[in-house]
Amino acid sequence: MRRFPLWLALAGLTITLALPLPAAAELPPLIPRTVLFGNPEKTNPQLSPDGSRLAYLAPNDKNVLQVWVQTVGQDDARAVTKDPKRGIQQYLWGPSGKQVLYLQDNDGDENYHLYLTDLESNETRDLTPYQGVRALPVAVDADFPDEILVALNRRVRQVFDVYRVDLATGGVTLEVENPGNVGGWETDLNLKVRARVLQNPDGSSALEVRDTPTSEWRKVLGWGVADQVSPIAFTADGAGLYLTSNLDANAARLVVLDCATGKTRVVSEDPDYDVSSVALHPKTNAVLAVQYNKARREWVMLDPGLKPDMAAIPKLSDGDYFVASGTEDNQTWLVGFTRDVGGVRYYKWDRAAQKGDFLFAARPQLDTYKLAPMEPVVVTARDGLKLQCYLTKPVGVPAKNLPMVVFVHGGPWARDEWGYASYPQWFANRGYACLQVNYRGSTGFGKKFLHAADHEFAGKMHDDLIDAVNWAVKQGVADKNKVAIMGGSYGGYATLVGLTFTPDVFACGVDLVGPSNLASMIESLPPYWKPSLASSWYPRVGDPGDPAQRKDLEARSPLFKVDQIKKPLMIVQGANDPRVVKKESDQIVAAMQKAGKPVEYYVFADEGHGLARPENRLKFAALAEHFLAKYLSGRAEPMTADVMMEQAKVEPAK
Repeated sequence: MRRFPLWLALAGLTITLALPLPAAAELPPLIPRTVLFGNPEKTNPQLSPDGSRLAYLAPNDKNVLQVWVQTVGQDDARAVTKDPKRGIQQYLWGPSGKQVLYLQDNDGDENYHLYLTDLESNETRDLTPYQGVRALPVAVDADFPDEILVALNRRVRQVFDVYRVDLATGGVTLEVENPGNVGGWETDLNLKVRARVLQNPDGSSALEVRDTPTSEWRKVLGWGVADQVSPIAFTADGAGLYLTSNLDANAARLVVLDCATGKTRVVSEDPDYDVSSVALHPKTNAVLAVQYNKARREWVMLDPGLKPDMAAIPKLSDGDYFVASGTEDNQTWLVGFTRDVGGVRYYKWDRAAQKGDFLFAARPQLDTYKLAPMEPVVVTARDGLKLQCYLTKPVGVPAKNLPMVVFVHGGPWARDEWGYASYPQWFANRGYACLQVNYRGSTGFGKKFLHAADHEFAGKMHDDLIDAVNWAVKQGVADKNKVAIMGGSYGGYATLVGLTFTPDVFACGVDLVGPSNLASMIESLPPYWKPSLASSWYPRVGDPGDPAQRKDLEARSPLFKVDQIKKPLMIVQGANDPRVVKKESDQIVAAMQKAGKPVEYYVFADEGHGLARPENRLKFAALAEHFLAKYLSGRAEPMTADVMMEQAKVEPAK
């Protein structure tokens, strides 16, 4: 079973011995939008199971991301896929190392098909050619070179059954049928489905295991809506199951479950931070290390044999390092370094020789520009809750009384973290401070922090953003009259909330695929989201089927407070978004137009929940950049003709 470890590196220190003469304060040269938002030069490298081949994503001559493959140590790289338009974002090696597997949807609808490209014949086949069906790989194992397990909602759109796919013939055979309430599956080292997570109608969950594929399922753990348990992997002997679990704890710990007795033993824990990643040996599933994502990534090494690697790898580069890929024998790794002032750098690491060879940088053009450091800061909310935030300030000018963008992450059950990100660098280069807030409800900070957000959409979750703005103003960093709010998904919703619930705080807002009505958004989620609503959206946000809760959801929805908008708003939507459907943007734009409120509205016909195509990312960046410059007095790169045409045809509401 291929599971790859990730590691931490210590950032290097630079000491300046001679101080230059003072110079006039000025921002560095503009970084072109194509450098920030265009395709990377190369990214996401992966070694074949035997280590003989290297694959990675890179654009072809039409600037569409494809999978490229080369022989390790040779200069024979070639594009092995021919995606015509959207670009490949997710791929993996086939179990034999003779094929590449990748996922692709239709213009952002998220109904992914699983494709196979044979490296000898150069033939590509759709392994799951089912209209309206979503494919999710479950397990790929080099010990089973001719087959893989894939979850498909082929039989019933609401649930995923597990199928065994014959890679030679393309045959698809039902392996395990979903009884209707299974939200996840786990396989053992024999490529057999041995565990499943049940999601019950009352919001509770249960973990069931079985000894063999013909044995009866039996319950070994149960938990309520306040807790979370996630299977990670079976032990080598199949008698134990590694889990992350916050049962009887504030933060999710790594534990190992005895499948016979149901008893658990703690392997690693932190009182305040959830386990964010577990590194396992690719052949035996032995635990090598555990990651906690705090202000920056921190790892706890559990295998003493890793000490030489841990000491030597940080010397290759600055930043936080991780292992992006590795061979089945765990002797060769691809090591990536995440940095805040540059793109990811990749090295091939030979564990036996304790030697690293530089492969490539994902975005080498960034190294020719002056980037801004990302500073971890802690903001105390009005009720005393500590919020881990990140502040990126422009370089070359004093960090005093600056225009600022509050860039709100999506989810909301996700988090911001340290490292290079195009948006904070873009804002800083244009002259703005950028503040990213891990508001309550963000993940990784324990159970109490997560559930402090329950039923607090447009409430305490938004208060956290306002408290962070006030902190930045009090620190002297931000000009209170020139603060914008921007984000996608939940961040888009937060933008709409900012301009409706707190209309005097922000100078303007940019919303990308944000819901305007929580009730209608929940009701329009894809069918395969429905089984998990009772354990996530209903207890944390609200159930629109309950009249009282529906009223509360609408009271927290920006759609019904359009009359309070005072500041300029830009709304961007993907026409095929299955999570936040186009109606969510249409209805608030229509309400604003009816109320005589000006709004810029742009719809991308070939996108879904976000912007995948570089052409669309660049158009959006240009439109948003000039919008922000108009109201925050920042810098902007000139618009291109195609963007000006886009601006001239502002999408009418329907």
